[in-house]
Amino acid sequence: MAEVWQAQALAQAIGSRLAVSGPPELRGEALGLTELAGRGCGVLDPPELDPGDLRAAQLTRLDDARETLLCLGGLLGEVGIALVGMASAAADETTYWQCMEAIDAADESRDRVLEMLRKLAAREEMLPEDAQDSPSGV
Repeated sequence: MAEVWQAQALAQAIGSRLAVSGPPELRGEALGLTELAGRGCGVLDPPELDPGDLRAAQLTRLDDARETLLCLGGLLGEVGIALVGMASAAADETTYWQCMEAIDAADESRDRVLEMLRKLAAREEMLPEDAQDSPSGV
């Protein structure tokens, strides 16, 4: 569960970063990702971590929004699969329902990520060919 919490915290941090400084067309979805991932953290008991062990706190910048979102989407998909396994092996009802809520949050977060990837793809189709080669797309 600690790794699931870490993944949701990372999704929240990425969403927050994109909402503030990402491409303008992603900002609404990024804000939604921040809220959904925050809900995903909220349904889980926070792990006892040293401040240096919080992966989301190590995020300093996002150079490539597309690559970041592709990796995050994969991570959230893996989190959902792991949670299904954990839910089916849950020893008690509380853990089972905690897993179900976390599955829902991870799935909704992944949907936001996929929507942002779709918007980036649409944006790249509209850009002139020479601007697509630059990391900022300008």
